[in-house]
Amino acid sequence: MKRDKLINYLRVDRWPTVWCPGCGNGIILKAFIEAVDQLKLEKDRVAVVSGIGCSSRATGYLDFNTMHTLHGRAIAFATGVKLARPDFKVIVLGGDGDLTAIGGNHFLHAARRNLDLTVILFNNMIYGMTGGQHSPTTPHEKFASTMPYGNIENSFDVVNLAISAGATYVARSTIYHYPLIVKFIKNGIQHRGFSVIEVFTNCHTYFGRYNGMKNSWDILEYFKENVVLKEKAESLKPEELKNKIIIGEFIKEDRPDFYQKYKEIFYKSSEV
Repeated sequence: MKRDKLINYLRVDRWPTVWCPGCGNGIILKAFIEAVDQLKLEKDRVAVVSGIGCSSRATGYLDFNTMHTLHGRAIAFATGVKLARPDFKVIVLGGDGDLTAIGGNHFLHAARRNLDLTVILFNNMIYGMTGGQHSPTTPHEKFASTMPYGNIENSFDVVNLAISAGATYVARSTIYHYPLIVKFIKNGIQHRGFSVIEVFTNCHTYFGRYNGMKNSWDILEYFKENVVLKEKAESLKPEELKNKIIIGEFIKEDRPDFYQKYKEIFYKSSEV
């Protein structure tokens, strides 16, 4: 019964998906529709926007108001949707490359403005669709097609990036910790302001193959063994947290969002 209920949120005529067998994108997609179902949102009042990349293909499989847009421009399109239809729940789905590389500028300024958007960032630590190039989140010294001797660059910490830019709800999970993904997406959608939910997922086709984890379950095991809950991390030393993935809710701040502030100043100017 539950399976049939969740299928109602999908365009099954678009199946099968383009994702590799074992790809974690499907897990995040299911967590999203489960969160929507638990919140009892009306499909016609939900807009889901994506850019370009493996994860961005998710909008093609979702039966909502969906937009599959330009590379890196999902947040820009979503901004327009939200300002035109402030009554909609507007969600952005995108990969680490799409949102923090070519779309990085939009990410920063949407956080700075505290736009009422929910961004679900699929972090597979690599460019999966275009050949396995390293991305802004590829860990230091890990391998990629463009870093055959190991990544010499330091990677973005998406959580710290979002918080420092002004996001008011930020959380992180992995596909191994599925219930937390559902919980954080629900909290992000309900939060008024710029919400970022980062989910570490697997690309065993490229990231895994280059880094000795050629099977999907190898990366799941990697997540299992290298995750630390935020509450526990607060009591550990920096050296104990090296190369660990800290998961949990990092900030939840009640602050007026962009639309609220704009509406307030508009009415004030109208009274003059």
